[in-house]
Amino acid sequence: MRRLSREYGLEVRWLAFPLHPETPEEGRSLEALFAGRGLDIPSLLERLAEVAAQEGLPWGPRSMTYNSRRAQELAKWAERQGRGDDYHEAMFRAYFADGLNIALPSVLGKVLANLGLDAQAGLAALATGEYAPAVDQDWARSRALGISAVPTFRAGDHGVVGAQPYATLEKLARRAGASPR
Repeated sequence: MRRLSREYGLEVRWLAFPLHPETPEEGRSLEALFAGRGLDIPSLLERLAEVAAQEGLPWGPRSMTYNSRRAQELAKWAERQGRGDDYHEAMFRAYFADGLNIALPSVLGKVLANLGLDAQAGLAALATGEYAPAVDQDWARSRALGISAVPTFRAGDHGVVGAQPYATLEKLARRAGASPR
């Protein structure tokens, strides 16, 4: 996204999405999450790892999924600090490369501290629920837009779903009227 933003002068806006909000704090195995859906989880993870490698994104083995609600609320706080993109990248690494449980305040605090943000202030804002309404609004907007999976990329009235190579995202931007700088 940074490359696309830089090359096309696009503004990236992150929209929180309720991905498996029923997931408990301790997380759930991918097998339990996708039980009965007939998915080949190892093949799916292999494809995602290939796309990540092609795009130079961090990726690691994982077998669990975690509730992202707190991370989403904290993202709104980080955006208010002017560090939203940095936070989202760090959270991507924490979840997809390092396999960390992003539902835990202790993990979230470490991510903030590693970014040089005031972890105590961020966690205090999280504890008050100050950014919960903003996430609720994003969830409602994502439903109104018909978003049903992450990642979903939108530009104008067009969108693509799933982990995509740069060329696909570039095509999306061009379709929406963007041109390179």
